[in-house]
Amino acid sequence: MNTSANQFQNSDKLITKITAWIAGVILIGLCIWGAATLWELWKYEVTEDAQIEEYINPVTSRVGGYVREIKYEENQPVRKGDTLLIIDNLEYQLAQQEAEAALLHAKAQIAVLRSSVSTTSKNATVNEGQIAASKAKLWHQEQEFARYEKLLEVEAVTQQQFENVKTALEVAKADYQSFLDTYQASLSKVNDIKVQREVAMAEIKRREAVVDRNKLDVAYTVITAPYDGKMGRKTIQNGQMIQAGQTLAYIVDQHEGKWVIANFKETQIRHMHTGQRVDIEADALPGEHFNGRIVSLSPATGSRFSLLPPDNSTGNFVKITQRVPVRILLTDARDKIDYLRAGMNAIVVVKKGGFNND
Repeated sequence: MNTSANQFQNSDKLITKITAWIAGVILIGLCIWGAATLWELWKYEVTEDAQIEEYINPVTSRVGGYVREIKYEENQPVRKGDTLLIIDNLEYQLAQQEAEAALLHAKAQIAVLRSSVSTTSKNATVNEGQIAASKAKLWHQEQEFARYEKLLEVEAVTQQQFENVKTALEVAKADYQSFLDTYQASLSKVNDIKVQREVAMAEIKRREAVVDRNKLDVAYTVITAPYDGKMGRKTIQNGQMIQAGQTLAYIVDQHEGKWVIANFKETQIRHMHTGQRVDIEADALPGEHFNGRIVSLSPATGSRFSLLPPDNSTGNFVKITQRVPVRILLTDARDKIDYLRAGMNAIVVVKKGGFNND
């Protein structure tokens, strides 16, 4: 019995000792974890409310029509100027041909008006000759009238002869005035044609603008990539009718780089400033750290930019710690951050009071 009791006592002592050691190790671990946590809270600001961002822009159509050919696939890398989509352009080409024909017609009107100016100017020249002849005839009739008037006084001619000469003088005056009026009318017609030519020139400019507009419409039927990037989801098919301004696809801009939007609590941003270096860890790559630099801090909390900002004057106020978006540019080489995708979660660590600019 004594031997069994001693064995139990030894076993209890061993268990107690092991338990004490385990408890001590756990306590030491908790102390180390607590110290590390306190050190981190004292030296760093950390948030897990952060996402990777890139420019994701819609590709839209400037003209409507039926899709004739799609030249890209989902998630396909593209270069600036690569053809993405072709719209059936037959109607736009016909409109362009019609506009070009109208332009030719307007230009032909200029040639007609130019010819009219030349013809009218020649008529005016002819009228000048007729005016000179009529003036000479009028002068002759005036001399005849003066002679016959003197002869009538001495009764050397009859009254009938004198009246015939007087009538001829009146006819000569009327002819002379008629040629003068015709000449003035020719000059006025020349001026009218010149004014019409200015109107025709304005019409040509308008027609040229219509032609250029139709050329643009034809060019818009070929939709190209605006910059280097990667295509997103494809939502259209061949033969589909699309409208002007309709979103056809989305393209991720790989030229402008990537950044992180970290939503820090309002109590954390007092230690942050533009240019401060940041450590980033993406959830998709645990243990892999990326370098970043604070580019800007939002001028207002995220809730203020929401569709329905909170209004604390309604009487049901509940104090909630607000978050302020902080824009952080990823400064690592493109090859290193190439795996990161827009929308991925990240953990952002910022050193308090650090003025360590890049």
